[in-house]
This record gives sequence, structure tokens and C-alpha cells, in this order.
Amino acid sequence: MTGFNNPSFTFGIEEEYLLVDLETRDLASDPPDDFMACCKAELGEHVSPEFFRCQVEIGTAVCSDPAEARRQLAQYRRAIATCAARFGLAPIAASTHPFAEWTEQVHTARDRYRDLANIMQIVGRRMLICGMHVHVAVEDEALRFDLFDQIPYFLPHLLALSTSSPFWRSDETGLKSYRLAVFDEIPRTGLPPSFSGADEFKRALDVLVKSGELEDATKIWWDLRPSGRFPTLEMRITDVCTRSDEAVAIAAVYRCIVRMLYRLRRSNQRWRAYSQFLINENRWLAQRNGTAGNLIDFGRGEPVPYADLADELIDLIADDAAYFGCEREVAHIRTIVHAGTSADRQVKVYRDARDSGADDREALIAVVDHLIAETVAGCGAG
Repeated sequence: MTGFNNPSFTFGIEEEYLLVDLETRDLASDPPDDFMACCKAELGEHVSPEFFRCQVEIGTAVCSDPAEARRQLAQYRRAIATCAARFGLAPIAASTHPFAEWTEQVHTARDRYRDLANIMQIVGRRMLICGMHVHVAVEDEALRFDLFDQIPYFLPHLLALSTSSPFWRSDETGLKSYRLAVFDEIPRTGLPPSFSGADEFKRALDVLVKSGELEDATKIWWDLRPSGRFPTLEMRITDVCTRSDEAVAIAAVYRCIVRMLYRLRRSNQRWRAYSQFLINENRWLAQRNGTAGNLIDFGRGEPVPYADLADELIDLIADDAAYFGCEREVAHIRTIVHAGTSADRQVKVYRDARDSGADDREALIAVVDHLIAETVAGCGAG
């Protein structure tokens, strides 16, 4: 293959957390300013506020191996938990809070967030959700857009592994990722459209920028996007993982998928193209069932248990996992499938509490306590 430079495939992970009050287990709708000052003193540019004051976001430095990412996530979660504890708070790595009300939240006093609240109106005010984003560097712009057009097939597979939002406003929703139902109300979300290349994307973006609807590409929130800040492909479909080892595993799988598609392109091959109509159906199945159900194998034209698809995916990216030295992280998705995702564990905690005689509120508080503990599990010193 000529005309493309080899990518570095370095990567980074961004995670968003919710802050809960340790006394009520409800969201801390207006935490003291000193909390964020403490986080900044510990983590500098790697931590920032989010749309609501009850949220906090971290972003790793550029990583070249999963051990590096694992160390950073552990350090950042530990630091945020330590700062939060000083104010009677705790972070939870879940994409929705089990019983919080969006009507009681306060958005962060920044121009960007004020503008978003004004533009989005009620759909913005309902956006009490958190996610995980993974950047993988593909420095050559033409190659980046070539791969961008092929990756969406795999996005439902990644979503299924990450699900952590089964509750919304005290309801067990029946979905493993209710977050997507909330997020899909926002414009410029969902699966990305297909572009012939960077030039077509830029022309479309320019129309919206010149019309005044967008400032720049950072206000495009597709499940996958060419980053507006870095030469990366930013995967955004996933819920935030309650366990950090699951976050690292999903990041490793995504990174390997990008390299696998690059290997195909280097041999003048491409992943078979499927319509957005079909991929959206798998997106819905992953949102509803997580890893506990089926996704559709479009080639066979039949549903396949996610456990079987996980094995096929591991085999598909085996060369890439070996190249990056992340075989252990990739293999960990079998553990996720076997043990269930955060959403599965949350529902079990809730139902077990109800079966033991807890009322609905007590059972939901038990879920919060579970999330507080799991968010920092394995993030001890060292």
C-alpha cells in the first residue's frame, strides 16, 4: 500500500465520573469549589469539570502500552476519591446514577456549558450521563478517514462490553445502557455518517460552522469521530466502566481493531461495508442486552451469542494483540462476558437487596454503595 504513513497507534482514555454525597448517596449537585481545586493540585491538566457540577472528567496522557494506561487510571481514580472524601463525597464510575433527578442538577459556570444549556434546552438539561472515550492515533489524515469509515461495524461489540447504566430516576429500565437513550436526544450523536474522505467531511463541517450552528468539530458527538483536537480516531460509544481493568481491556480491543483494519488496508483490502441500518440494529441489541444477549452476524444473517462473537473478535485481532503485547487485556473480555458487565452487577445488587427485604430506596442505595467500592477497587497505592 502506498501513500500512507505508518500510524503510531498511541492511545489515551478519557473517563467521566459522578460525585455522590456519602450521607445521602444522592448526587452532590453543587460540590464545593475546593474539591476541583484539590483535584487540579493532584492531577493538573488531566482532570477537568464537566457539563454538570456533579461530574468530573479525567484524561490520561498519551500511552503506548496498557500497563501505562492502567497505572494512570488507578492514580487518577485514587486521587479523585481522596479529594472527594475530604468533602464527604465519593466518585462513581457509572454512566447513570441509580436514582438521581436531572431536574436538581446545576451546570458548570463556563461559557461553553452555558451555551450548550441554552442551545440544547431540555434535552441538554436531561444529559445526566457519563461515558468513556478512547483515542487511537492515526497521524495520516487520508488513512484516518479511510479507517473511520470501517470501524462502525465493531462499535456495538465495544458498547456491549462497557454497559453501566441500567437505572434512571429510580427505575430499572430493562436496558443495560440507558445512557444512549438519553444521549441520542442530542443532535449530531449516534453512528457516524459515511464520508468519502477528509475533504468531504471538512466541506460538511464548514457548512455548519459558517451557518453559525457549530463552532468546530468538538461539538460533533458521534459514537466515533475524527478528533477535533488530535490526529486520532476517538471512540465514544462506550459507557464508563466501573472497574478500571475493564476500561483498559476495551481500550486495548479498540486499539487492536484499528490496527487490524490498517493491516487489511496495507494489503489493499477492506472490511466489508454494511448499512447503518444494520449496524444500528446491533447497536440497539448491545444497548438493551449488553453481553448477555446476541448480536446479528450480518454475513450469516442470524443472531449469534455475544460470547461466541467475543471469541471470534479475539481471534481476529490476535496478531495485533501480539504486536502491542496486550494479549492479557484482550483476553479479559472473556471474563467480562462470563461475569457480566457493571450493569449486570448493579441489577444483581438491587434485586438481592429487594429479595432480602430492602425497600426500593434502600436497594438503590445499596447499588450506589456497590459502585463507590468498585470504582476504586484495584486502585490502591503503587
